[in-house]
Amino acid sequence: MIAAHLVTSFVAAAGFGVLFNAPRKSLIQCGLVGMFGWILYYMLTDGGMDVVPATVFASMLVAVLSQICARVFKTPIIVFIVSGIIPLVPGGIAYDAMRNFVENDYYTAVQLSAKVMLLSGGIAIGLMFSEVANQIIRKQLRKRVES
Repeated sequence: MIAAHLVTSFVAAAGFGVLFNAPRKSLIQCGLVGMFGWILYYMLTDGGMDVVPATVFASMLVAVLSQICARVFKTPIIVFIVSGIIPLVPGGIAYDAMRNFVENDYYTAVQLSAKVMLLSGGIAIGLMFSEVANQIIRKQLRKRVES
């Protein structure tokens, strides 16, 4: 079962890399970043964690891996983040929310919309936390080198 998650998340992330015109040489890395983010999300939710904190942790992992890939392969970080975050985007839940709005089931639609907003905010918070941690670590390393 987990092999199916590995393959589909890799294909989804690499496929969106193709759609977003990522350089051909970085498509494998885009797929791997998305795959590792999704597997962390899957393992955390399978272990009983709520989906919102799992999304935060998975997006933090995607951001860290994207920063590493950007430095190693000398490619802009946005190439890896955008395609790597795709498996975590709550598109199916957003679709269900819109479908329930159309079917006049507002109670369910509002619940699903709130969930979509929380997950989207979780993705943004995870990316931001990773960048802040990266800045702090780099600043500390600079201070050590200077002293």
